[in-house]
Amino acid sequence: MRVRQVLVLLTCLMASAYFAYHAFYGRHGFLARQALIERAQMLDFEITSLDSVHAKLRRDVALLTPEMANPDMVEEIARDVLGYVHPSDRILPQSH
Repeated sequence: MRVRQVLVLLTCLMASAYFAYHAFYGRHGFLARQALIERAQMLDFEITSLDSVHAKLRRDVALLTPEMANPDMVEEIARDVLGYVHPSDRILPQSH
């Protein structure tokens, strides 16, 4: 009778240890949850930064519409994005 009680106790302890281990280290455990939370925070930051870039691009596109094209904006985008220069500009080579 005593041996049977010890075996039941050991079985229960082993099952508890198994479930506790997987609750912490398992595929859906505590550590996996923490990794997902960190990833979600990183993605939220990336979404926020992409939203600001998107807003700037929307503003630039609105300023370039044919009905209300801003010549200064067109020139700025041509210089910065496309790398164009005005024929009267002087280009100075960079010294290293």
